[in-house]
Amino acid sequence: MPKVLIVEDEPGIAVGLRDNFEYEGFTVVVAGDGEAALRQAASEHPDIVVLDVMLPKLSGLDVCRNLRAKGFGAPILMLTARRREIDTVVGLEVGADDYVTKPFGIRELVARVKAHLRRASRSHPALLTYAFGDVDLDFRRYEARKAGRVLDLSPREFEMLKYLIQRQGETVTREQLLDEVWGYDQFPITRTVDNHIAKLRQKIEDHPAEPQHIITVHRVGYRFVP
Repeated sequence: MPKVLIVEDEPGIAVGLRDNFEYEGFTVVVAGDGEAALRQAASEHPDIVVLDVMLPKLSGLDVCRNLRAKGFGAPILMLTARRREIDTVVGLEVGADDYVTKPFGIRELVARVKAHLRRASRSHPALLTYAFGDVDLDFRRYEARKAGRVLDLSPREFEMLKYLIQRQGETVTREQLLDEVWGYDQFPITRTVDNHIAKLRQKIEDHPAEPQHIITVHRVGYRFVP
């Protein structure tokens, strides 16, 4: 059954959301402030987060931004009591997938959560930023830094990294990379992938000959390890 992390500091609302989502068959985890939300997301690995904007210790916007920077890819749906359009714009810019204004109908909220889970099961969500080791990536601006130093990554290298990161822990074949990053209509060969991986390692790995992040899976392809 899907797991939802509810981040809400008002006890009455939190209990109501928990009860309704449990009734709908969800496993529910609840956090009452922004710092607890980050801990719960890291330990519980929820399939979706329902995140209030106004929270103690760390705002919902900061929680969302922090999660996306760490590579959290599950959908995030934000709740707000404010109706200004700027709230929605800022929320979406920091990586939220959807926005619901209080007061809301619980059926509408549950329906939206289920819709996002269906979409997430079919495709990987957009990856805006990501950090691993001493490397920071911004896929919106195609900017990368290692230990604060600007890295000169090509758009193709960014797309390769994004594809590997979105499937971290999985073995990705050379054929998958050719299909998704190059497109078979360009007629590249598998050696093309190996050459690009070698150049990428030179830029992001501390010791390219002994890579810690882009690992070769002999005769198959590669696996990203953060």
